[in-house]
Amino acid sequence: MLTRKQHELLCFINDRLLETGVSPSFEEMKEALDLKSKSGVHRLISALEERHFIRRLPNRARALEVLRMPETAVAKSTPAPAKTSKATPPAVPHAANENVLEIPLHGRIAAGMPIEALEGQSSLSVPAALLGPGEHYALEVSGDSMVEAGILDGDYALIRRAETARDGEIVVALIADAEATLKYFRREGAMVRLDPANRAYDPQRYKPDQVRIQGKLAGLLRRY
Repeated sequence: MLTRKQHELLCFINDRLLETGVSPSFEEMKEALDLKSKSGVHRLISALEERHFIRRLPNRARALEVLRMPETAVAKSTPAPAKTSKATPPAVPHAANENVLEIPLHGRIAAGMPIEALEGQSSLSVPAALLGPGEHYALEVSGDSMVEAGILDGDYALIRRAETARDGEIVVALIADAEATLKYFRREGAMVRLDPANRAYDPQRYKPDQVRIQGKLAGLLRRY
């Protein structure tokens, strides 16, 4: 059983990850839970870790991952060495009474340099709790340019269809109607700038008519 504060913090972290793909800062957590100091946040985080509801991702600041919510089934297991075939995307653990949706799986999306976005006939089973309102699809992430946002090579990006985006949102951007990439969206004067979340990569700049927003990141699935 979780205490009320532990449950509140877990929900806050999960909501922020689903909304932005980035876990909140300790200052944001302190303010959201109306705590007097960050030491209280550290104690709550440690308690959630011990109960296997979250884990800290090593070597990355502000990198927390929600392993499960109180209503869901068992926590994720140790990483398996085998890779998942594109033809058979991973099954998602879920409780027997949890609603599961089938959403289209449209090939791979670059989290590095743009690659062709492939349209496929596969689908992915996703717990309904991970998806908000709207139409969704999934893309397999290829590359490492979004690792500082907690998006890793081989993850499945859950995308809510959209044609517009605000500065700072993570989007699927279709470039010249041919290639797609997953990046932070920003406007820079008369240009559109697509920012990576990896210091090893440079921002990409395009004229507005070269870029079409195809959707916004709604969540992630990862296999272990």
